[in-house]
Amino acid sequence: MAPVEIRRIISFQGRASKRKRQQTKKKSCRGRGKEQRLDSSALLFQILMAGLATCCSTLSSTSHVAVSWLEFQAHHNGRKALWKPNRRRNAYGIRAEVKFVKADEAKKLVSEEGYAVVDVRDITQFERARIKSCYHVPLFIENKDNDIGTFVLRTVHNNFSGLFFGLPFTKPNPEFIESVKTKFSAGSKLLLVCQEGLRSAAAANKLESAGFENIACITSGLQSVSPGTFDSEGKTELKDAGKAGLVTVQGKISAVLGTVLICAFLFITFFPDQAEQLLALVPAS
Repeated sequence: MAPVEIRRIISFQGRASKRKRQQTKKKSCRGRGKEQRLDSSALLFQILMAGLATCCSTLSSTSHVAVSWLEFQAHHNGRKALWKPNRRRNAYGIRAEVKFVKADEAKKLVSEEGYAVVDVRDITQFERARIKSCYHVPLFIENKDNDIGTFVLRTVHNNFSGLFFGLPFTKPNPEFIESVKTKFSAGSKLLLVCQEGLRSAAAANKLESAGFENIACITSGLQSVSPGTFDSEGKTELKDAGKAGLVTVQGKISAVLGTVLICAFLFITFFPDQAEQLLALVPAS
């Protein structure tokens, strides 16, 4: 074999072996990259599981703190005393659970469990009808401000909502919490009432944030209370205290107009000559 051919064969074999080494190196790099990605994924999974375990342990520990009442009996001077420990509300962020009850259940809370009734409606609805011996602390008060913006809004309100539904133009009562605190302690049992149930729920949220722990509201408000459920006073029933404005006479107006139209139709049908004479008396425009 000629020296030239030998050199070619050696050169070809060298290039082939070099190409093979490069391919092997690439495969090893890919393998290491895949292993690194797998290691990173495993590490991330471990971090997530550790965080989840921490959250679960935290919730488990706080759930023991969130027990509403712990009661145990202790012997003192030969007698058994029932003791309810104070709740560390601020330390652990525990919030009381507001009870939403129906009218019959609310009556039992007042008569059997000693709940005090706090009426949070505005003064107009309160004067129409109210539960006897209740405390009136309005969540909203009449807005008598005289700035230009309030004046415009009050005018628009009085010509629409005020006229048709008899609703006063109000604003949030800035002294609501303080007014309740002057009459009740944080441990007092309070039944909050309003007409539809929305204001009492908002008032319960405010009082709950202020530290009150025993709060109940009537679902759907006083409009769902049947006559005779509570001893009431005022010029109407509790469920009708929210009705005012033109909507209260809408049915009567409709009845009168309907009667007039029916009478006119019958008169024209059975007495056409007299109806024509009456129309002739009407001056032409």
